[in-house]
Amino acid sequence: MAPPRVLIRAPALADEAAWIAGMRASRRLHHPWIRMPLTPEAYRDYVARNADDRREQRIVCRVEDGALVGFINVSEIIRGALSSAFLGYGGIAGFAGRGYMSEGMALVLREAFTTLRLHRLEANIQPGNLPSIALAERAGFVREGFSERYLKVGGRWRDHERWAIRAEQWRATPRRGRSP
Repeated sequence: MAPPRVLIRAPALADEAAWIAGMRASRRLHHPWIRMPLTPEAYRDYVARNADDRREQRIVCRVEDGALVGFINVSEIIRGALSSAFLGYGGIAGFAGRGYMSEGMALVLREAFTTLRLHRLEANIQPGNLPSIALAERAGFVREGFSERYLKVGGRWRDHERWAIRAEQWRATPRRGRSP
């Protein structure tokens, strides 16, 4: 089995310059799907939000050189009988299409279903965002439905497809959706 090419970790203040450069370079890649912090102040707020017990933000870094290749955020974690959360993610332009985000997603899913002991993760994706839908499918997510005018992005209410994966589905997914 090949050694891992990526690792995941919490974002740190030391990542500010790489984050801002990566997000600025990725504006076309992310538009109109998501809006990410592009200023030092906005990035610091993003890092500070990770201290909330309802969030587990992760950046995906390439092992060989530490390059920031994307991010995956587990947010609005609900404990108790529901034991679920929402998932948001995005890659960095220049690293897209190389499988880094698939590997990062496998690591985040492992963390979510083992360390965090969640039962379900939900990713709401705009229908035209085909790369994000493909990543969810590769990771074992199942399309559960459609939510009209679900989330405001860029000042507009946008439709989203609801994709989810449960712990038992993740455990049953062959290696493609799991990290070694």
